[in-house]
Amino acid sequence: MKKQAGFSIVMAIFILVVLSLLGSYMVKLSGVQHATSVFAIQSARAYQAARAGVGWAISRIVTENGDCSNIISASPLSFTDINGFSVTLKCNEKTTTEASKSLAIYKLTALSEFGTFSSGNYIARKIEVAICLDVTDPVLKTACNLK
Repeated sequence: MKKQAGFSIVMAIFILVVLSLLGSYMVKLSGVQHATSVFAIQSARAYQAARAGVGWAISRIVTENGDCSNIISASPLSFTDINGFSVTLKCNEKTTTEASKSLAIYKLTALSEFGTFSSGNYIARKIEVAICLDVTDPVLKTACNLK
């Protein structure tokens, strides 16, 4: 009987070590899940900021005679409802004539960024949109019908 007297203490220490390792793994996993959800939310906010930048640029093109220089000079943008994000816009314009219509094709690029590239919390989303306007009628610009 004396030979088995210390076996229960060894088994108790082993169970405590296993449980503490399992607990530390669960804490680490919880932290990773929290960081993943924060990055997912920030990514969605970056996408919405880029969409807002594209929407702003389209409205400027339609209402201000389609001048890309107005868009580029206003860049980078920041929106009050999406704090911390900077939206950089690029605009390229090409005009062409098709049949009797004068068409203007704009390629808009919006890059939304949060943080700095070298930091651990850097988030960026980029959206590219092409729009085509029939500028034959200077009063009412309509979207191109490219059928």
